[in-house]
Amino acid sequence: MFLDPPYNLDKKFGESKFGKRPVNDYTVWLCDMLDTLLPTLKPNGTVYICGDWFSSTSIFSAASARLQVRNRITWEREKGRGAKSNWKNASEDIWFCTNSDEYTFNVEAVKLRRKVIAPYRNDDGEPRDWKETAYGNFRDTHPSNLWTDISVPFWSMPENTDHPTQKSEKLLAKLILASTNSNDVVFDPFLGSGTTSVVACKLGRHYVGIESVEEYALLAEKRLRLAADERSIQGYADRVFWERNTSQAANAQGRTPDAAPENGKMQLQESVL
Repeated sequence: MFLDPPYNLDKKFGESKFGKRPVNDYTVWLCDMLDTLLPTLKPNGTVYICGDWFSSTSIFSAASARLQVRNRITWEREKGRGAKSNWKNASEDIWFCTNSDEYTFNVEAVKLRRKVIAPYRNDDGEPRDWKETAYGNFRDTHPSNLWTDISVPFWSMPENTDHPTQKSEKLLAKLILASTNSNDVVFDPFLGSGTTSVVACKLGRHYVGIESVEEYALLAEKRLRLAADERSIQGYADRVFWERNTSQAANAQGRTPDAAPENGKMQLQESVL
């Protein structure tokens, strides 16, 4: 389950508005939301909850009373305006929670390929835990809870839409690959422009998405149809994730993720609600 609810901010989504409220009121809102949704979660299911610094207290309070909080991922949100009287807000959080001690975590599926700064070699001259390529020296590292390789979708990226809080496909791919297996079900009740379902489709998972704004739901349906033929995910190739702005042929546009189903069409019978 991927939850990207409205943060505790004044925000407009289509004709709908979400108003900032006292912290305790927002916490109650999150609690009611979780109480409605969690009965759909399997005993070994995982929940990811998105938020910013201001909503973190409410998320932890609501989630820890109902789930096992495993970690808090902080990802660098490099896009945004500066602030004249405060520190620029350049990060967001994703809370990693599980329903029980039995859950899926495919650590080998979410490794990050990073440039090697200090290319140490063994006594025989062979690279130590890194590889030499025509595009540079790289090491596949285990994922951490600090992500600096995510790009917020911008105008020149094929996945970009007009949704005001769109998450990137790369971000969702990390979560889905880590916490689900092929043919598992991914549920997003705040679907927006459809990123969660699109990535689930590309990676061979079933999906259910709910969106209240018709314009965004139609965007999601369009993106799902395109995903049948275009299954690449920017920043993900050769079964690893690449650092932001890495320039190498394997990570070029058009490379198909290895985890995707061959026909790419299995999930298109499912729909945005």
